[in-house]
Amino acid sequence: MNTTLVLVRHGETEWNALGKFQGCKDINLSNEGILQAQFVKKRFENDFDCIYTSPLKRALQTAEIISNNTNLNPIIEPQLREINFGDWEGLTIREIANNYPNNFNKWRTDELDAPLCGGDISLKKASIRAKSAILEIVKKHKGKNIVIVSHGGIIKAGLIGLFNWKMTMYHKIVLGNTAVCKITFDDNFNPTIITLNDTSHLPNDYSIKSYV
Repeated sequence: MNTTLVLVRHGETEWNALGKFQGCKDINLSNEGILQAQFVKKRFENDFDCIYTSPLKRALQTAEIISNNTNLNPIIEPQLREINFGDWEGLTIREIANNYPNNFNKWRTDELDAPLCGGDISLKKASIRAKSAILEIVKKHKGKNIVIVSHGGIIKAGLIGLFNWKMTMYHKIVLGNTAVCKITFDDNFNPTIITLNDTSHLPNDYSIKSYV
């Protein structure tokens, strides 16, 4: 019996709209983010058995909207928190590239570790954390439909860990706000990707501002 996991990126924040790296900064959803979360809630139609979330407000608020009017409460899992980007938090991609050119280039091109300026130290360490947290949840709810609400960075890191990809794959995946990634696991917990960056629950003319 397959286990189905849906990974959901949180709704938009003001920092998302400005293109800033949030990392572990605890930023609330914007009004736009609340609206996005309401759209993704309608997509699921209460068709899940449990819901887990990062402890950071933007993810928790999204999870609370998704689970509203169900008999489920979001379960907070600290290991699902966003990557800690250290000195880069609060900066845009352009600012990071200009202020930390050597570190930025290594983060973009290193296939094995992808070091960061402080925080979680490297994408590799973040991918190990995310993979471990995801598999623990999946094994606990074998055969169920699971929703995890988290962050773009740690979701991509988790995919890298689950599929044993090179760290540079991080920069080849985009995840918009409330994007859905659906994965199934067989009885031996081997994962298969069903959808990636699916935002079909948003209106057709909707413009997503942030993939950071």
